[in-house]
Amino acid sequence: MSSSKSHDQIWDEWRDLVNMAPQELEDWLETSESKSVGDSEDSESTGHKSGRQIVNIKRTNKDDLSDDQWDHMATVVGYIKRHLSQGGPGDDIEHSDWRYSLMNWGHDPLKEE
Repeated sequence: MSSSKSHDQIWDEWRDLVNMAPQELEDWLETSESKSVGDSEDSESTGHKSGRQIVNIKRTNKDDLSDDQWDHMATVVGYIKRHLSQGGPGDDIEHSDWRYSLMNWGHDPLKEE
C-alpha cells in the first residue's frame, strides 16, 4: 500500500494517534487480552502482528524508516481513525474489545481523557 500523503503528514498523524510507548505496547502485546481480539489468518491476529511492527517503527529514527515502514505507518493511522470514528461501547470502555483492538494498533483511547 502506498499512501498519497507525504511523509511529513503521515509522521504528524502517527505521532498524534500512536500514543503508546514502545515498552508499554510490548508489555500489552504479551497479555491475554491483547491476544483475544482481532481477525486472524493464522495463530496471530492482524492487529497483534501490527503491534509488533509498530514497536520496531517507534524504535527507528525517522530518517532511517524504510518505505515499507512508512506504508505501515499510513495503514496504522487509517485503521486508528476508522476505529475511533465507529465510537466505542456505551459502557466499560476500559475492558472492551474495541479498546483492546485499538491498543494492539498502538492507541489507547483512555489516554485521551
